[in-house]
Amino acid sequence: MKRSGAALLVVLMLLLAGALAVKGQPIAPPPAEQAGPGQFDAARAATRLARVLGDQRPHPVDTEADDAVRARLVAELQAIGLAPRVTDDWACGGGKAGRYAACARVRNVVATIGDPAAPGQVLLASHYDSTAAGPGAADDGIGVATMLEIASLLKGRKLAHPVTLLFDEGEEAGLLGAHAFLEHDPLAGRIASLVNFEARGVTGPATMFETSRPNGAAIAAFKAAAVRPVANSLTADFYQLIPNSTDVTVWAAARPWTILNFAVIGNESRYHSRGDRVEALDRASLQHMGRQGLAAALRLADGPAPATGGERIYADVAGRVLVVLPRTLGLAAFALLLVGTAGFAWTRRQGLARGAGAVLAAVAGSALLVWLLQWAVEIVRPGPFWRAHPDILALAVDVATLAVAAAALAGIGRGLTREGLRAAFWLVFMLLNLVIVAVAPGAAIFALLPPLLMLLGWVAGQRARRAETVAAVLAWAALFATWAPLVHLSEVLLDFGAAWLFAPFAALLVLPALIELEPLAGAGGRRIAVAVAALGAAAAWGAVLAVPAYSADRKQNVRIDYAWDAEAQKGQWLVANGGAPLPDDFPGAAAFRRGARLPWSPAGRWGAPAPALPLPAPRLDKVGERAAPGGGRVATLRIAMNGAEDLIVYVDAKSDVRAAGTAGSTVRFGAGAGKEPTYVRCTGRSCDGATIDLALGGKPVEAIVVGVRNALPAAAAPLVRARPATAQPQYSPDTSVTWTKATL
Repeated sequence: MKRSGAALLVVLMLLLAGALAVKGQPIAPPPAEQAGPGQFDAARAATRLARVLGDQRPHPVDTEADDAVRARLVAELQAIGLAPRVTDDWACGGGKAGRYAACARVRNVVATIGDPAAPGQVLLASHYDSTAAGPGAADDGIGVATMLEIASLLKGRKLAHPVTLLFDEGEEAGLLGAHAFLEHDPLAGRIASLVNFEARGVTGPATMFETSRPNGAAIAAFKAAAVRPVANSLTADFYQLIPNSTDVTVWAAARPWTILNFAVIGNESRYHSRGDRVEALDRASLQHMGRQGLAAALRLADGPAPATGGERIYADVAGRVLVVLPRTLGLAAFALLLVGTAGFAWTRRQGLARGAGAVLAAVAGSALLVWLLQWAVEIVRPGPFWRAHPDILALAVDVATLAVAAAALAGIGRGLTREGLRAAFWLVFMLLNLVIVAVAPGAAIFALLPPLLMLLGWVAGQRARRAETVAAVLAWAALFATWAPLVHLSEVLLDFGAAWLFAPFAALLVLPALIELEPLAGAGGRRIAVAVAALGAAAAWGAVLAVPAYSADRKQNVRIDYAWDAEAQKGQWLVANGGAPLPDDFPGAAAFRRGARLPWSPAGRWGAPAPALPLPAPRLDKVGERAAPGGGRVATLRIAMNGAEDLIVYVDAKSDVRAAGTAGSTVRFGAGAGKEPTYVRCTGRSCDGATIDLALGGKPVEAIVVGVRNALPAAAAPLVRARPATAQPQYSPDTSVTWTKATL
């Protein structure tokens, strides 16, 4: 008994070590290698980017800072030997979801290698504007740097198809440069394929996360060109289900281009913040992005036309090779494996229900335990306490899951044979995957090899007794090798606000290993396994409580705003910090109350009374009104910004707003009428004096008109000084906002 328990302990520790090695490390791109002649050089690209960004000030759309970045970008293109042109257009765009319209004046920078009038061109695209919160060295400086380096390598090269470089403006304000290119630039009608470059972090591999649909041509080109590919069809399907968007969202909806979209996503805490600087941008990530982009551009510009038609499912294997299958074939194979697994389980139906119950208890119980543990930790440490050390929370989730899985097998699964538990696990595994595949068909690629190995072992085991055991171990190894990086990628992408989501997948990773350890575990061995895993979980969650929540590299999001209600003549300080308590020495901390909200925003913040620091609100002056086709009216409104840099017009869900736009660029609102509020936004200095058209119903519409200034009044200086060194504004800078009401 003691010997088997000790052996089980050793194996469990090895299992944990493997989990830590595979899952707990940051997603890393291949090391940056020394570039040879004609190859992408990350050091050279980063030097160009540093020149373009200059003093690394934030440079939102239609600002003097963005003018300076654009001028330096044009100079870099001219130094390469290209003749860039700068467009000047108004554009409006909406979001993937919601009733939202954003407008701005945008200047795109366009340069073509080859004949600009030729059809079948390859478009390389990135945006050069940043948010008002940070300099955007990764988002999207990594795209700018990549394209400049690629341009220098392609310049003078004879290409079968021209390559056009589009550095667009206004992506951060609503994908506006992409809209302007489609609506106004004649080159848009000559494009056949697109490679887009993006970022949601400063490190990690360049993941190819989105393609045109159907994806057959795009995946054929990517597979032929990919250098150390990182991509899978589950991520691509999942991306379509979430509200996030890039410029590709605009183009894919309007044009039948062959599209590849790349991004790095490591360390999101620097994204849209002052920390997104050139010195923080991982050179290995830039090198990987550049090699991928250059190879894709050459393949599309010089290679044979990729095969068209059909959908593919695909996944990389350790960033070395891309496995691709026709989706129909992959789904058929998945269906056959599901039937085969059900047949396998039927031959061992004695105790199958209890075995399946043990597996499901491990899957559901791990999610419940992690939810309870995170809830308990958040009582002690409110806010995103995992931010500085997400790897420690990831390990804590894994170890808690291990404890639940061991307990489920020792309790519900007690007395069942290893063979019976195998059958139960793989049946539940395939049924759970059936649910996932129904939502995201691309997931089928991850549910083929492990069950196939298990079924082959089951068949071989009819003649060779040990063959099934060998196959079971190989099936688990294949499962761990393919799913563990996928789970970690999901953790990086989604973060740990809902850590319980990752526990069921961790349970599926450890259960097959625990089942194979059954011969080592008598009753005493099982108790030891549960006890050790429980102690490990306690230690890991203790570490989560002990380590700092924030660091110099991974800072807390703390934004300070001054809000002025122009009608009520009242001021208010607002602090958004993820719900964490304010520092004890924060000025006026006792006066701040949780849950303060602005009239147009559901987000809760800390709020306290502030001195009267009157700020003039923007004004909308009606300069015309006409009947709209099909009923209703179109009101033309002139904007007076009164010092604001952003204008937001908020109309509640009860009001009838049908469309918004300016200068012929219009966003029409469809879904959500009567259920969702409407937001219309104008960003940049050119909004002052501009007109917008709102298509409305016949009744008067009550609106809130909001002005946003990307700076705080001098009276906020003590609050700013009290912000911890490991905190900074993210997504939006510190602002002063003012609002009033208007009847339209």
